[in-house]
Amino acid sequence: MSITRRAALGAGLAAALVPAASRAAQPLAGTQAPTFYRYKVGEYEITAINDGVAYRPADGFIRNAPMDELRKVLGDAFMAQDRITIPFTSLVVNTGKQLILLDSGNGDLGAPTTGSWMANFRAAGFDPANVDAIAISHFHGDHINGTRLKDGSAVFPKAQIMVSETEWNFWMDDAKMAAAPDGLKANFQNVRRVFGPIAKDVTRYAWDKEILPGITTVGAPGHTPGHTVFAVHSGNSRFMMMSDLTNNTAIFVRRPDWQAIVDMDGEMARATRHRMLDLAATEKMQVAFYHAPFPATGHIARDGAGAYQLAPVFWQSPA
Repeated sequence: MSITRRAALGAGLAAALVPAASRAAQPLAGTQAPTFYRYKVGEYEITAINDGVAYRPADGFIRNAPMDELRKVLGDAFMAQDRITIPFTSLVVNTGKQLILLDSGNGDLGAPTTGSWMANFRAAGFDPANVDAIAISHFHGDHINGTRLKDGSAVFPKAQIMVSETEWNFWMDDAKMAAAPDGLKANFQNVRRVFGPIAKDVTRYAWDKEILPGITTVGAPGHTPGHTVFAVHSGNSRFMMMSDLTNNTAIFVRRPDWQAIVDMDGEMARATRHRMLDLAATEKMQVAFYHAPFPATGHIARDGAGAYQLAPVFWQSPA
């Protein structure tokens, strides 16, 4: 009697699944371990802090591509074809002299599947009282709500808050809020909730400026008017935090011409995405994305005409 390879594998798997008599019963954990990841950029230590994941319906998420093409891209990436998965990862930059956040997470106002940022931040050995500065990429709630909880309390008592002057001028403009469509008004109001109590103390940065040691702002408009990418350099090492250049790397890195409904100016976001992905591929620099599978970092490789791939990092010690 001949035994096929598939049958042999099946028999081996079945045997492995039979519980041993001496194996103790173990309840299902139902939770993840604290989720953070460290790596080095020159002498700087970067810590990625996970803040969970959210989901949006896939139908209607892309403005300029048919749904069957989106389903194919999602299926090719082994993702559910009826929803868009949006993970959240912000960064802590430890320069050796300062502790700097690049965005602050959802706080306690996110989806039910988010809100783990502070637990992961503390598990990584950090204390909110020791944060020196927070550089904000743009004013969507998942990037700013971590600075002020829904009860109004400030989270980082001594941190200097730094925001794009373009972003500030747009979202703090009462006339623009009055003229905004209903779907945007809530974001205008949330910006005022977060920054209103500290408006006089908020530092507003321009693009193409070193706002903190080794951290330079790069204008990346389209997702929002003042959306900003952060270039980090230490010694001969360079790195870029791409912020919301994409909302899902499996979609928008592979299809950079596609425009998401969450991009306020879809055509500008498309042009910005091409420019930044081309730069990262040309320079072969390590990048991070706010919305990429954890630890949300790797390198950009060209994949045919006008398309790219994210090559994720392998786990390694930061030393």
